[in-house]
Amino acid sequence: MAITSRPGPRAMIMGTALLALGACDQFDLDLRNTGTGIDTTDAVRTATAPRPAADARGIITYPNYQVAVARRGDTVGSVASRIGLTPDELARHNGIDSNVPLRDGEILALPRAVPAAGTAATTTGAIQPAGNVDISTLAGDAISRAEPEQITTTPLVQSGPEPIRHKVERGETAYSISRLYNVSVTSLAEWNGLGADLSLREGQYLLIPVPDENARTAAAAPVRTTEPGEGSPTPTPPSASKPLPDEKVEPAKPLPSPDLSSDKTVRSKLAFPVKGDIIRGYKKGSNDGIDIAAAAGTPVIAAEAGTVAAITRDTDQVPILVIRHADNLLSVYANIDKIGVKKGDSVKRGQQVAVVRSGKPSFLHFEVRQGFESVDPLPFLN
Repeated sequence: MAITSRPGPRAMIMGTALLALGACDQFDLDLRNTGTGIDTTDAVRTATAPRPAADARGIITYPNYQVAVARRGDTVGSVASRIGLTPDELARHNGIDSNVPLRDGEILALPRAVPAAGTAATTTGAIQPAGNVDISTLAGDAISRAEPEQITTTPLVQSGPEPIRHKVERGETAYSISRLYNVSVTSLAEWNGLGADLSLREGQYLLIPVPDENARTAAAAPVRTTEPGEGSPTPTPPSASKPLPDEKVEPAKPLPSPDLSSDKTVRSKLAFPVKGDIIRGYKKGSNDGIDIAAAAGTPVIAAEAGTVAAITRDTDQVPILVIRHADNLLSVYANIDKIGVKKGDSVKRGQQVAVVRSGKPSFLHFEVRQGFESVDPLPFLN
C-alpha cells in the first residue's frame, strides 16, 4: 500500500514512508549542496515514470484503489457527480470542502471503489478478481462483492508498479515528502497536480511517483577510462601453446582442523517483529510484505536499530509505522495499535514499538523496503 505501499491501505506505506527528515524543509540531508551555488540534490532523485492516463470519467484504477483526476474548472462536487459519489463523502475523505475549486490535474482519493460506466455499484476495498479475498486487508472488513450478473464491464486496472498513497500530516511539505520517498519535487507536483507554490493541505492524499524502469535500464555502468600517461590496461595473455612439463609434487600435509568453539552464530540482518506463523507470503505487486499471525495485544518489536521515519494511517485510520535502518533499509509495521514511539525517535533492535491490533484474524503486516522498492522480508529474517 503499502506511505504507505503498498496497494490500497498498503500503498500508503512506505511502505509503504521512507527516509528520516531534517527539521528544516530545505535541510540538505544528503550533503549534495556544495556551497558553490550548485545543488545536485534533484539530480540524484529516483527517475520516475509519467502518471498513467485517466479514463473517460477522469479515474485511474489500480489493483487496490482508485483516484480521480480533476479537470479545469472542477470542484469536489462536480467530480463526485461525474464519477457517481456524493460530494460530502469525497470531500470528507480528502480533507477539503466540496465547493473548493480544484486545479487541473489535481488528485482526489476515492473512499470506495467506483465501477466502470454502466455497471452496478461495487464495494470498498481492493479492486480484485472475484474470489480473490485478501485476508490481510488492513481495515479488517470482509470484501463484499456484487453478483456476477450485475457487472457488465470492469474498470481498466493499471499494470506495473502501484504507487504509494501518502496522507499529508500537519507540518509536511512537498519538499519533505519528496525527500521521504527519494523522488524529485517536480515529479511529485506533476503526478498530483500541485500548484506553483507546491502548497499542501492536512489530510490530502498524494500519489508517490513510481520509478521509470526504462531509465534504469539505460543507466548502464560507466566504462572506466585511463588517465593521460597511465597507459592502457594489459590484456590477459592467451594460454601457452606447449603444455607445462610434468612436475613431481609432494602431497600436501593435512592442516589441523580450526577451533570453532569460540565462534558466534551470525545473527539475521532483521529480527522477526512478532513470533507466529506466516499466514500470507510476499508477492510483489499484490502483497508487498508478509502477514504474521499473532494474538491481539502481542508486543511488536523493532526488527533492527534505526530511526522512526514516519507514523501515518491508512484510509480506515489504522496506524502504520516506518523505521529507517542503515544502508537505506526500511521496515514497515501495519495493522498495529498503541504506538509507543514518535517520529524522529531512535529505537533499538528488539525494542517494543506497538502491539498487534485486534482483528479476525489478528496479525501483523510486515514489509521491508530497499530504498523505494519493496523486497521479500524472509531473506533478511532468516
